[in-house]
Amino acid sequence: GRDAGDLCGIGPVGVQATDDIGALIALRPDALVHYGPTAAHADDNIRVTGAFLRAGIDVCSTAMTPWVWPWMTLNPPQWVAPIEEACATGGSSCFTTGIDPGFCNDLFPMTLMGVCSQVRSVRALEILDYQNYEGDYENEMGIGRPPEFVPLLEHSDMLVMAWGATVPMIASAAGIELDDITTTWKKWATDKPITCAKGTIEAGCVAAVNFTINGVYGGETRIQLEHVNRIGPDAAPEWPQGTQPDVYRVEITGTPSIFQETAFRFTDSSGRDAATAGCLATGMRALNAVPAVNDLPPGWVTALDLPLIAGRGSIR
Repeated sequence: GRDAGDLCGIGPVGVQATDDIGALIALRPDALVHYGPTAAHADDNIRVTGAFLRAGIDVCSTAMTPWVWPWMTLNPPQWVAPIEEACATGGSSCFTTGIDPGFCNDLFPMTLMGVCSQVRSVRALEILDYQNYEGDYENEMGIGRPPEFVPLLEHSDMLVMAWGATVPMIASAAGIELDDITTTWKKWATDKPITCAKGTIEAGCVAAVNFTINGVYGGETRIQLEHVNRIGPDAAPEWPQGTQPDVYRVEITGTPSIFQETAFRFTDSSGRDAATAGCLATGMRALNAVPAVNDLPPGWVTALDLPLIAGRGSIR
């Protein structure tokens, strides 16, 4: 019952917050824009989004990254079938996006591939400093743990399911069927303590990870996602760096070859960091997609189904 603005610490905005799903459905909104938890809370995400879809309300979400490409073979059937049933029952559509996996490694590379006569390889990188990040990177990525600790995402199938959805999407867009999807995982341990938002990474513990998800076609890696996530700018100095901190990069080797680097920043003197800017962009991708998703037939929606979303109304 509290004002949503008060919950966000910005003062009243006249929108009342509620956890009553039935009351929200009764409002008959154009869509549910769902910034829910990760796939670690799949049952809750399916329950909430499924209720709206079954009621005929489209969903644009950033929660379940495997839904970025729902036909990925590693997606558990119990994560897919209930949403397909809900969409069929309600005649509704479900679109899931993100920043990575999401528009930085689906929309950006696929758009640039569209101006090439030949693509020999396409690579999308996330190069981020997690020094101010407060998410769960210890158990998922092993950052802050001893090198011998095996984090959740070091398991190849788990990594592909959680982060690799855009690899088969790009393959589908290019009209090919991949031979295989492989992964690599590297760790970098610090030799001195590093202070970060979550405390201290002790000497001898992992302070950076570098992983790849590789789409193999014709015996070669032709589509690759790569992450370089470090704690502090001095961690793993030999690994890929951006031309500036905290960037997303697309590298296409082809005719022509293309290099694109994107940085998300606030330039309003608010002091908000690059991670916050990236989170805002992630949210706006889902929100701005609502009219286009409303116009599409029932069922799954991916980046390949959407028209150009040009930010109508953003210049004001």
